[in-house]
Amino acid sequence: QVQLVESGGGLVQAGGSLRLSCAASGSIFSIDAMGWYRQAPGEQRELVADISSSGTLNYADSVKGRFTISRDNAKNTVYLQMNSLKPEDTAVYYCNGRFRVYGPSFTADYWGQGTQVTVSS
Repeated sequence: QVQLVESGGGLVQAGGSLRLSCAASGSIFSIDAMGWYRQAPGEQRELVADISSSGTLNYADSVKGRFTISRDNAKNTVYLQMNSLKPEDTAVYYCNGRFRVYGPSFTADYWGQGTQVTVSS
């Protein structure tokens, strides 16, 4: 099993910044990819950004140029630096990871519990 623990959400004014962190622990053999999704009330969960094991970055068009995803391999941690925040960025942000667990042959997806980000206008 893998546990994902998120931190860093909160309330910020429009134009401000927040940094989310997600630390993975458990029976991790290797990490295929980690990323961030968000879900606003009444909306579907959507990809915000992810980073592959090779370092390939992927961003939603709505956050390009404002958000930056990064990782610390030694700590099994992924970060999301969010700048120039807008009210429409308000959502619950979920960490997601695809891991090889116990060995190289078994792959599974895990989710964090979510952290609230609220941007006031």
